Amino acid sequence: MSQQETAKKAPTWDLDSIFPGGSESKEFAAFREKTKRDLKELMAKFPKLPQKLDKDDYEKWVKFIIRLQELLAHISQISSFANCLVSQNVNDNKAHQIVGEADLLDSQFERLMVMLEAFAKKQNDKKWEKLLSNKRLTYAAFFLNRMREIAKMKMEPEFEAFASELAVNGYHAWNRLYDKMYGDLRVNYVEAGETKLLSLGQLALRGSSPDRDTRRQAHQKIEEAWESRANLAAMALNFQAGFRLSIYGRRSWKSALVEPLLNNKMKQKTLEAMWRAVENGAPKLTKYIDAKKKLLGIDKFCWYDQTAPVGRANRTYSFEQAGEFIIENLRTFSPEMADFSKMAIEKKWIEAEDRAGKAGGGYHSSMMVAKESRIFMTWGSTFDHLGTLAHELGHGYHSSVLREFPIFGVFSPMALSETASTFNELLVTDAALNKSVDEDERLMLLDQKLQNAHILFCNLYARYLFDCAYYEERKKGLVARERLDEMMLEAQKRAFAGTLDSEEGYHKLFWASKLHFYLTDRPFYNFPYTFGYLFANGIYNRACLEGPSFASKYRALLADSGRMTSEDIARKHLGVDLTREGFWNEAVERTLANIEPFVKLAQKA
Repeated sequence: MSQQETAKKAPTWDLDSIFPGGSESKEFAAFREKTKRDLKELMAKFPKLPQKLDKDDYEKWVKFIIRLQELLAHISQISSFANCLVSQNVNDNKAHQIVGEADLLDSQFERLMVMLEAFAKKQNDKKWEKLLSNKRLTYAAFFLNRMREIAKMKMEPEFEAFASELAVNGYHAWNRLYDKMYGDLRVNYVEAGETKLLSLGQLALRGSSPDRDTRRQAHQKIEEAWESRANLAAMALNFQAGFRLSIYGRRSWKSALVEPLLNNKMKQKTLEAMWRAVENGAPKLTKYIDAKKKLLGIDKFCWYDQTAPVGRANRTYSFEQAGEFIIENLRTFSPEMADFSKMAIEKKWIEAEDRAGKAGGGYHSSMMVAKESRIFMTWGSTFDHLGTLAHELGHGYHSSVLREFPIFGVFSPMALSETASTFNELLVTDAALNKSVDEDERLMLLDQKLQNAHILFCNLYARYLFDCAYYEERKKGLVARERLDEMMLEAQKRAFAGTLDSEEGYHKLFWASKLHFYLTDRPFYNFPYTFGYLFANGIYNRACLEGPSFASKYRALLADSGRMTSEDIARKHLGVDLTREGFWNEAVERTLANIEPFVKLAQKA
C-alpha cells in the first residue's frame, strides 16, 4: 500500500455523539440558546446581589460563582465545537457564523468577570477568605484569589471595561489587519521550471525540504514578500504596542513583562534563571550544527537550514500502527495514559483523514460539558505525524486529569499546558530510538530532537530578546522600520551563539514575518514554549530515573496545573526551586546529551 493510500485510511472523528447534525444541529442550536439565556440572566442578577459580604450573603455568592463556572463551561464548549466544525470543513459558512457567536459570548462573559473583579477587590480580606473557605469553592479558590490580586494591580473596573471595549476596534484590529496582510501575500515561485503563485503558508512547507535550493528560494521569497509590506507591518507593530504600553502605564506596570508573567503564573526570577541556563548551554549546539553542515554538504549554516532534514526513514506508519506504537510505549510508564489513548482512538475522538476542504495544522480541543476531547490533524504516515499524534494525545490526557474539577480549577497557563504533550513526544521518540537498528533512521530521530533544542534555545530566545529591546525602545516613541531590522539582527546574533553564519545566516525581517509578534491576546508569545519544553524535559528526566513509580506523582502534578503557580508546582511535586538555575541546567544538559550520539553517527554517514 502506498504512503498516500495509507494516509487516506486514517479515521474521521465523531462529533455527532456531542451534537448530532453538525452546524445545522438542532441540539447544538438549543444548547447555544440556553447559554445565551443563562448569560443574560446572570448579567441581570449580578447587580441585585449584595455588594458587601455579610453573614447572610455567603451562600448567595457561592451559588452565583458555581453558576458562573457552569456558564463558562457551556461557552467554552460552544467555541470548541464550532471550531471543530470549521476545521473539518473550512467551507462550512454556518460554522463560521457560530464561531462569531461564540466570540460575542466570550466578550459578554468578560464583562461579567470585570464586575466580579470589582466586587472581589472591595471585600474585606477576612470575609473574602471566609467566602472561599466554602468546600464547594475549593477548586476555584486559587483562580478567584489570583483574579482578586491581579484586579488590585489594574485600573478601576469601569476603565478596564472601557479599555476592553475600545480594544475590539482598536488594539485587536491591528492583529486582524496583520492576519489579512499575511493571508493576502502571494509570491511567484519557480518549481520544476514552472512559475507558481504561492501563499506564505505554501512557502513555509518548502522551508523543510531536503533540497537546499528549494529552502533558499522559499526563504528569499518570504523576505521579498515582507520587504514589500515592511512599512505597514512596522505600523501595526508600533500601534498595537503603543496601545498595550498606554494601558500598562495607567496600571502603573513599569515592565512589559508583567502581563505575560501573570498569564503564565510565574516569577521574573524564574524566567531569568531559565534563560541563563539556555544562554550557557546554547554554544554547545555548535558541535551539532558543524556535524549537520557536513551531512548537508554546506559551509555556511543559514536561517533556512534550521529545519533541513538529515538521515532517512523509509518506514511509514498506518494510523492504526502509530496508535499501537504510542499505546504500547506509554504503557511502560503509565497504564492510565495508555488506556486514555486507546479509548480516544476507539471512541473516534480523532480527526486524521487526509482530504480536501480541511484546515491545516493540528490541535487538541476540550469539550468541557461533555467531558470529552477531540484531536484534529491530517495523517501523513511518517514518524513526524506519529509524534504529532502522541503530542495531541498528551494534551488529551492532561485534559482528562483536569476534568474532575470545575472550570476555574483547570486553567493551566501556556507555560504548563505543554508539559504532558512534550512528555509524550519525548517518551515515544526515545522508544523509537531504542528500537531502531537502522543508522539513518536513528540519525533522523536524533536530528529531530536536536532541531527542537536549537529552535527552542536559539530561535525562541532571539524572539524574546527582540521583544524586550523593542518594548523598551517603544516607550520613547515610534520605532522606525530600519531600527526594527537592526534590533532583530542584534537579537539573533546573541541568541544563536555562533551557530548561524555571521554574514548570510540571519533573517532581519523575522519581526515582520513571524505572526507571534502581532498576537494581541498573548504578549511575549515566545518564552512559554521554551519553559514548557524544558519543564517537560526535567519531569521526563525524573520519570526515567524513578520509572513507573513516578506515574502517580506525574498525574498529581498535572492535576495541580490549574490551581498553583509554576514555582509552587515544581516545589511541591519535584522538590526544586525554579528561581534557581539548577533545575534548568539539568534540563538543558539532558537535551544536549543527544549531541554526541548524533556526531558519532554523522561521522559514519
